[in-house]
Amino acid sequence: MSDDITFREAVRDEVPAIVALLRDDHMGKLREGSGMEAYLAAFDAMSKEGTNRQFVGVINGEVVACYQLTVISGLSLSASRRAQIEAVRVATHLRGQGHGARLVADAEARAREAGARLLQFTSNAERKDAHRFYQRLGYAASHTGFKKSLD
Repeated sequence: MSDDITFREAVRDEVPAIVALLRDDHMGKLREGSGMEAYLAAFDAMSKEGTNRQFVGVINGEVVACYQLTVISGLSLSASRRAQIEAVRVATHLRGQGHGARLVADAEARAREAGARLLQFTSNAERKDAHRFYQRLGYAASHTGFKKSLD
């Protein structure tokens, strides 16, 4: 297990590397586009929102992991803040080395720092390996999610 991965907020120039990570599996290949304009615009919009941030894991200057963290204020759970983690990826050749656990620990620490009492996420039902990984980290599959395309 390597200790040399560091996590930090992403910069705009890293968007192509992030998109490459999002494409780095069978599902991502089908749903991620090839043009960067929309991704760069989305990154700019996220940057302006303040509570919606993109993070990268870096080894020797190379982006090898990523996640998006959004902090949401709300009235439920006694008016607590929650954090939503999305687009969690570790480069295929680095999986199984503890980097994913470090990524989630980094997200948890940032969520706590932002005042969140809960970290939540959705995971595609086909991602059985990811589900086992999250359960090993103490996450429970406590809710059923629903999605509807608005296109």
